[in-house]
Amino acid sequence: MIRSMTGFGRCEERINGRDITVEIKSVNHRYFEFSCRTPRGYGFLDEKLKSFVNSRVSRGKVEVFVALGESEETACEVTVNHPLVAGYINAMKEICEVYGIADDISVTPLSRFPEVFTVHKPPEDEEQIISDVLAAASKALDSFIAMREAEGERMKADILGRAATILDIVSEIEERSPKTVEEYESRLLERIRQTLESFSVEIDEQRILTEVAVFSDKVAVAEETVRLRSHFAQLERFLSFDEPVGRKIDFIIQEMNREANTIGSKVCDAVLAHKVVDIKSEIEKIREQVQNIE
Repeated sequence: MIRSMTGFGRCEERINGRDITVEIKSVNHRYFEFSCRTPRGYGFLDEKLKSFVNSRVSRGKVEVFVALGESEETACEVTVNHPLVAGYINAMKEICEVYGIADDISVTPLSRFPEVFTVHKPPEDEEQIISDVLAAASKALDSFIAMREAEGERMKADILGRAATILDIVSEIEERSPKTVEEYESRLLERIRQTLESFSVEIDEQRILTEVAVFSDKVAVAEETVRLRSHFAQLERFLSFDEPVGRKIDFIIQEMNREANTIGSKVCDAVLAHKVVDIKSEIEKIREQVQNIE
């Protein structure tokens, strides 16, 4: 299934007594680029998340955000920095004595001073945290990929619709191209007749046929239209694959442009020239879509 490189997924759950939030979002990028924001002290999650996401996402600039709440089972120990508190008290008493200020020292103001309290947290089980975060990340990734696939289906429908339009134009070019040779032959004969009508000279039909044959060879676009049809058949086949095909399709689009340019350089007819412009316009619109396919 075709996937867009634009997507978003989120999971917010309580796992093993801890609130965990994982958000995943991405935009188009030539390769897989990953960045992760985790709480301080949980940097060990970055590589695990990168490998986990990369196992299901091959292209795009992916950003992951992780928020972790405190576990219900975490027992924190708060201790008092007694030497520091004693120092604060002595300093405050000195201020009272020197400046004659009333002594109103109490616990609440002292507790607000920096580093009076020290919080000790027991070491956390990293493997359990990784397991819990990846469980939430899995659900966020499912939602993320579902959005990518839905967008991919819309893109596929648009591309196939434009491809059908181009193939219709190619049919018109194939039908019109031989007529331009006939018209050239008629114009050539008419010009020769007008030029030689005052002279008693017969028209060299073999020379005219040779000239028409040369012209026909110059303006023949059958090879290009056959290759163009082949490229579109390959495009349709790629769009049915379940694997990432964005780079392959991008190459096919370049080949389509090359054939369209060759046809444009060969046609000597205003009608055909306009049709080539229409083809190139549609190919460009397909190319813009393909830039966002994984």
